[in-house]
Amino acid sequence: DKEMIVVATSAENNCIYCVVAHSALHRIYSNNKILADQITINWRCSDLGDREKAILEFAMDVCACKAITDEHFKRLQEHGLDKEDAWDIGAIVGLFALSNRMAHVTNMRPNDEFYLIGKAKKQ
Repeated sequence: DKEMIVVATSAENNCIYCVVAHSALHRIYSNNKILADQITINWRCSDLGDREKAILEFAMDVCACKAITDEHFKRLQEHGLDKEDAWDIGAIVGLFALSNRMAHVTNMRPNDEFYLIGKAKKQ
């Protein structure tokens, strides 16, 4: 779930480095070659399950600094997630908000190899 959150929120924050690097990690951990690309483009239309979409709904509201209400926690609970999970989601979003901005400040760019990690077959 961590890499999924990082990919979605980094895309929202327009951080090419984090999107590319963490999409590569998502492809490796999920063993899914296309899902990270779907999340980057439009996670709402992706092949994610309801649980993952609930996580991203919460993460994106945290990313946008929206007021977090009891309804947010209720939605997470409907998918087996508790307030500790909400804390973890918020912590990931917060940490990568900083990382995204620092990548912008330093004009950090992904290595060309990152684009193919988890997509190309090993030779």
